[in-house]
Amino acid sequence: MSIKLVLADVDGTLVTPDKVLTERTIAAVARLGEAGIRFAVTSGRPPRGMAMLVDPLHLTTPIAAFNGGVIADGDLEVIEQRVIPQELVGPIIEELASHELGVWLYRGADWYVQDPKGPHVDRETATVKFDPTVVESYAGLESGVAKLVGVSDDHDAVAAAAAAAHDRFGDDVSASCSQPYYVDVTHPDANKGFVARWLASRYKLSTDEIATIGDMPNDVLMFAHSGLGIAMGNAGPEVQRAARRVTTSNAQEGFAVAVERFILPQAG
Repeated sequence: MSIKLVLADVDGTLVTPDKVLTERTIAAVARLGEAGIRFAVTSGRPPRGMAMLVDPLHLTTPIAAFNGGVIADGDLEVIEQRVIPQELVGPIIEELASHELGVWLYRGADWYVQDPKGPHVDRETATVKFDPTVVESYAGLESGVAKLVGVSDDHDAVAAAAAAAHDRFGDDVSASCSQPYYVDVTHPDANKGFVARWLASRYKLSTDEIATIGDMPNDVLMFAHSGLGIAMGNAGPEVQRAARRVTTSNAQEGFAVAVERFILPQAG
């Protein structure tokens, strides 16, 4: 089938390692539009952390934040959301902390941390373009939680925490690594495979008419629910094996290369 919609991850895929949209990437998205191909983004970022993509990419499709936990329009008004069951928020935080991970909590438009000097808080602040709210405890914040994040520079501990959260809570949440130093815990339907299916339904497409591009293990589910899964050159071997095509890295214009080489030739 011809490709009629492209769904892209953001960090590690759409933007450079310095979190920049290049002119070639912006031009590639414009060429998709000219070919009649819709373009959408999904990310573990909160909605506010994706606002800077709307204008330069002229986004008209809904934004799938928190890996699909919150779907918002271009004005960041929530269309629908899926939150972690309230009674599991505390136990999940305890599980992540038991692996010596710092824990962040996302609720509504807000991002909460307990240690503003903790690993990657500065990086996340620069990425999402807003500051976290610092709290002593997450008690009282358990309702309406869209995402919990475990954070550490010990990548083995992050992987172990992701596996433990999946094993313990996997019937009720989705737990996966969005970066080697992050484990994201969301509602079970808040995954990128769901996002691909949701967009197919919204635009009356077969999932075979969707191309997906990503670099991390949490992108593999959207590969499985699309006709053309493309892994970035900076993706790990397991992610590349799950894709039908592999492009160059995000430091080498890999998104634009994928559009030019693999997607535009299949335009409807």
